[in-house]
Amino acid sequence: MEKIKMTTPLVEMDGDEMTRILWQMIKDELIVPFVDLKTEYYDLGLENRDRTGDQVTVDSAEATKKYGVAVKCATITPNAARVEEYNLKEMWKSPNGTIRAILDGTVFRAPIIVKGIEPYVKTWKKPITLARHAYGDVYKGTEMVIPGPGKVELVYTAEDGSSTSEMVHQFKGAGIVQGMHNLDSSIESFAKSCFQYALDTRQDLWFAAKDTISKKYDHHFKDVFEEIYEKEYRTKFVEAGLTYFYTLIDDAIARVIKSEGGFIWACKNYDGDVMSDLVATAFGSLAMMTSVLVSPQGYYEYEAAHGTVQRHYYQHLKGIETSTNPVATIFAWTGALKKRGELDNLSELVRFAELLEQASTKVIESGRMTKDLALITTLSDVTVLNSGDFIKAIRSELEEIL
Repeated sequence: MEKIKMTTPLVEMDGDEMTRILWQMIKDELIVPFVDLKTEYYDLGLENRDRTGDQVTVDSAEATKKYGVAVKCATITPNAARVEEYNLKEMWKSPNGTIRAILDGTVFRAPIIVKGIEPYVKTWKKPITLARHAYGDVYKGTEMVIPGPGKVELVYTAEDGSSTSEMVHQFKGAGIVQGMHNLDSSIESFAKSCFQYALDTRQDLWFAAKDTISKKYDHHFKDVFEEIYEKEYRTKFVEAGLTYFYTLIDDAIARVIKSEGGFIWACKNYDGDVMSDLVATAFGSLAMMTSVLVSPQGYYEYEAAHGTVQRHYYQHLKGIETSTNPVATIFAWTGALKKRGELDNLSELVRFAELLEQASTKVIESGRMTKDLALITTLSDVTVLNSGDFIKAIRSELEEIL
């Protein structure tokens, strides 16, 4: 079979630990044999991020603006232990946070549904898509340890020199404090991305926050969504037979659990971080979830929603066989290839990506799977495969389909 030609490169963001190992295996077995792969490569492994002062992360995001589509491997966000382990110059910020801030998009995450991996919530029949705001809040927070008695204030100084302040707390002893922010421009981008994605995928949209407690911060999100919906999207939603509504996040959780799925649940940054993990796990596995950052400007960054699988990596370094699930990383590649194909009018590339997804799910549904899925499957007589053999099984299935 002649390799499928690409015309525009993907931005390729390599990552860390076990997912970095899987990344190369996926390319070698499932993509390069079939596609004349063109990428602009950026090494976002922690050592290279430290070596470049994290400039490589910024460069990869700017490249995504240039080419429009990126695919990203899971990366480490270092804590104090990682600083010591990797002998880092400093505790670098989340590369995902940096990229999302530059692209100013919304992260849409949805479970990959396969027969034999049943949701823990019995009412769920369709995927639930989590739309997570990708800028600000605690991810851009400024924190301070308070050593003793004193007062902390929020102070805004306007360009003309005038200022206003709000008392945060009069400390009588030691404590901690955090300040966080967001931008109207980013909240507007978040809202527009959610409304447009709902129209594109023909799904109802829910937005949930906590405006009863956060009467200015969260309430502002609610107001921006409502204003944009009324001004730009209400008519389109009505014509498409779709619904948009706002509700408290407490109420949203109750509704989600009782629903059958099939809608988009939009959340602020931290809420979306936590709830997307909850939904993924309740559908079966974090390793069975798609994740794409969509910018209103038309930038797309596809990634796996899970981490770098540190424990398996240490086993791998010792020569111990691992059964790490690569499906989310495979679907990051297929999502990026499909979008690249759509934008460049390469129907053959789109079709290849779709067939690779089919081959991946077919292997699982045939009873061949990694250990994480074997522990929760409803299928009987399953075969547990290590990471390499699972990827090779997908290749065999793909070659049969092709």
